[in-house]
Amino acid sequence: MKPNKNFVQKIALERICRLFELAEEEFEKKPEFAKKCIEFARKISTRNRARIPQELKQKFCKKCGAFLKNGKNCKIEKIEGLLKIKCLECNFERKTNPGKQKSRV
Repeated sequence: MKPNKNFVQKIALERICRLFELAEEEFEKKPEFAKKCIEFARKISTRNRARIPQELKQKFCKKCGAFLKNGKNCKIEKIEGLLKIKCLECNFERKTNPGKQKSRV
């Protein structure tokens, strides 16, 4: 019996959220472990075609995969309605629009 696609994506999303929670808890003590958690979450996302929520996407660097915490290893600025997040490990900058959330159709 083949599992329902929505059911699989729901479980994948739950695991992704749990991995992000774990990364946040362990970041202070073990930053490399936090990076591994993010790596696993991204793998789960790609394998199951489950989207990582926008609020979680802002918590990791797309380039180096580091878990980002304001003041520790990233710098967050608000410029003209845009949110600019700069990773201090690899100097990658990401600009997002925090007010607009894309609606899924």
